[in-house]
Amino acid sequence: MNTLTHADSAGLEKLDRRTCYALLATVPIGRIVFTEAALPAIQPVNFVLDGDDVIIRTGTGSKLAQAARSAVVAFEGDQYDEDTMSGWSVVLVGRAEPVGDDAERRRLSTLGLMPWAPGTRPHYIRIRPEIVRGRRIVRPPAL
Repeated sequence: MNTLTHADSAGLEKLDRRTCYALLATVPIGRIVFTEAALPAIQPVNFVLDGDDVIIRTGTGSKLAQAARSAVVAFEGDQYDEDTMSGWSVVLVGRAEPVGDDAERRRLSTLGLMPWAPGTRPHYIRIRPEIVRGRRIVRPPAL
């Protein structure tokens, strides 16, 4: 019997928007899903939240920078604990836009987003989510 009041058909807890953002704020890496040559592509990225928006940095001429110009993308962050077999996943869907305004780029540079990958990453991309969904699985303790 399912004891979760807000569970999906698989028994996973459905997370509200506030919980989704609180969980995303706890992880440094997510994955962006975009279209490359008419096919889905997934790339791990480090990110920072700016309100409800996801901010990532990318290099000049990168596939991601080209693909994210006014494109609808998905962004996913998650965490899994193998020992307890518990975890969560949050998926955001929205439009990705390059940040072109110099004053806004300077402001974003104060948010502490430092690229992990080697090379220069001078371009900021803002994802403005329109859809926010999250699920969590928590295994009950063994009896």
